[in-house]
Order: sequence, then structure tokens, then C-alpha cells
Amino acid sequence: QVQLVESGGGLVQAGGSLRVSCTASGGTFSSYTMGWFRQAPGKEREFVAGLSRFGIYYTDSVKGRFTISRDNAKNTQYLQMNRLEPEDTAVYYCAATVTSIRGDNWPRALMDYWGKGTLVTVSS
Repeated sequence: QVQLVESGGGLVQAGGSLRVSCTASGGTFSSYTMGWFRQAPGKEREFVAGLSRFGIYYTDSVKGRFTISRDNAKNTQYLQMNRLEPEDTAVYYCAATVTSIRGDNWPRALMDYWGKGTLVTVSS
């Protein structure tokens, strides 16, 4: 059983930057496909970015602004968010799966483990 804990959320002005982190425990971190999802108020949870053995993927709205990365030695994945926009306001969730996924829209149902989320608020 893998436990995922997000950190690094907060309040930032539009145009600013923020990095959120996700630390894993209870499993072999390097063997998991990792991703980030977000859920804005009143909306469904959506895929943001993912890193699998097939490559790195981003949803269209964050391409060129967000960067996903991982450090297997620290059991941690990151999401660096630059040029933030008010529309990026959401709870950001870390997710892990044993499935290798490709494509820029990962289904939530394929993810095996979820963190509790960290809130990112972008003010205009």
C-alpha cells in the first residue's frame, strides 16, 4: 500500500510560480507511474501532468508553463508551475499507478493511489 502526501500549495498572484511536491511511502516509488491531477471548485478532477516509462505528458492548458519531475532517491515527485493563472486555482492531487500510461489525458480510474491534495489559489 502506497501513501502519498502533497505539500507546497498556497496563495500566489497571477503570473507567479509555485512548486508542489508529493512524497511517497510504503512502496517501491521507482516502479510507479506518477501523475498530477487537479479539481477546481464545482468541476471534475482532471489530469494535469504525468510521467511514465513512455514519456512525459501534459494537458494542453498547462503545456509550456508546468513541469513534472521526480526524484526516485527521495521518493518524491514535483510539479513546477510557472506563469500561473487564476484558472489554475484548484486542489492538486498526486496519484500513482502500476500501469504504464501514455497520452495527454490520463483517466482517473487507472490511478491506484491518491494523496489528499494541496490547495493552490491564484489571485488576479
